[in-house]
Amino acid sequence: MDIVYKPNMNLRDFFKQNKDSFEERLLQEAVNVRNKIEEIRVIGNINLLDNAHKLVMHVIEERDQELVDFAVQEGMAWAKHSLTLAFKLEWVHAIRRTLWTFLHFYDSKNGEVDQMDRFYSMEKSINQGVDQFLNTFFLSYSKYKDELIEAQREIVENLSVPIIPINSTICVLPLIGEIDESRAIRIEEKALMEISKLRIRTLMIDLSGVANMEPEVIDRFLKIINGIELMGCEAVLTGLHPIIVRKMINLGVSFGDKATMKGTLQQALKDYLTD
Repeated sequence: MDIVYKPNMNLRDFFKQNKDSFEERLLQEAVNVRNKIEEIRVIGNINLLDNAHKLVMHVIEERDQELVDFAVQEGMAWAKHSLTLAFKLEWVHAIRRTLWTFLHFYDSKNGEVDQMDRFYSMEKSINQGVDQFLNTFFLSYSKYKDELIEAQREIVENLSVPIIPINSTICVLPLIGEIDESRAIRIEEKALMEISKLRIRTLMIDLSGVANMEPEVIDRFLKIINGIELMGCEAVLTGLHPIIVRKMINLGVSFGDKATMKGTLQQALKDYLTD
């Protein structure tokens, strides 16, 4: 590694002049990350080496706002592509160590290696800059990751309660899989909101994909059907599984008081769509 120094060279020019040497030393420091550089570039379109130089320039020139903006951008990029945080942490620490190596060389060539006041002042400034980048990066990563998780949760919830319009007044709500108390509450919220929004007059709830319901969920469904009726909408239940029917008999409850019962969704569609 050959470091180039010219008399009266400022720090910016010094680091630009030694870009290749800096990268060589940085890759020696970042043992675990150096073999992941191409993979990270392909996955997230992130050039770690270019970004390392950008970080160094922001730090040595004390461009605080640009440093913060860069950290936010990086945090979002790493969160979006689910890149490993441990690699980012190692990479930034390797940048810090390499930066100090080159600063030491620069000061020694300037004959300022013994000027302790300048050293401690620079040490504070450099470390504050790198730490600010790391702190902002992790805050940005966490915030954006939480937003991604929330957006995915909303998508899953919408898919778990899919209300499908058949015509201007009739919609179908096909339910599949286990329905617990939490999902039953989401079904209630979605059904009542969509009845109002779409002006639904008949909501067909197909339960052929639901093999079982716990007693508390059956009770919640009674409330859902009651709410549908209060919204001026007719509830049509189809495909009730025998296990659910037996549980309802044992509990002494019935959906039939508030809803129209049909054996299958196909039968319900035939009956309601026939002129």
